[in-house]
Amino acid sequence: MAKKNKSNEEENNLENEVIGENSECEKENLSETEIIEEDSKEDESLADQLIRLQADFTNFRNRTQRERITLYQRANEDLLLELLPVLDHFEMGLETAVKNNSDKTVLDGFQMILDQFYKVLDKFNLKQIDVIGLPFDPHLHEALTYVASNKFEEGICTEQVRKGYQFGEKLLRAAQVVVSSGKDVKENS
Repeated sequence: MAKKNKSNEEENNLENEVIGENSECEKENLSETEIIEEDSKEDESLADQLIRLQADFTNFRNRTQRERITLYQRANEDLLLELLPVLDHFEMGLETAVKNNSDKTVLDGFQMILDQFYKVLDKFNLKQIDVIGLPFDPHLHEALTYVASNKFEEGICTEQVRKGYQFGEKLLRAAQVVVSSGKDVKENS
């Protein structure tokens, strides 16, 4: 009987060892499965981080490009604003020279320089604002005064005091104008 108990114990021990080995194999399988799941989660996380990093870099590149274009345009605007008074004075000097009957060759030379100046400004998309005979637009014009006019209806620009310019679609300098206040009331009565 002692032998039977011993052999039962041995069988139980053997079964326990087999069960223990099986559970260790199951643990290994579980740990391999867990490792695979963890690896796939880590891969997904890394892939997600890579996608976010690529998007951040693309946004950064686009933002710096927009900032560079804005800076370039702002620099051009500043330079053109500094040149406009020079252009005004050059035009006034040429008009005065014409009124005072200066030498024709000198006038032709000044006119050629002025034309070249206009071509450069046109190259940079600087356009003069038309005013005379057009309705007053506060977005483009600066009214200096209102004057009665028989020639123009009320609200129409009658005279240009200083030229206005647009840089592309943006107003660079408003045109200073005299606006008609309509027909002279004294004449009508």
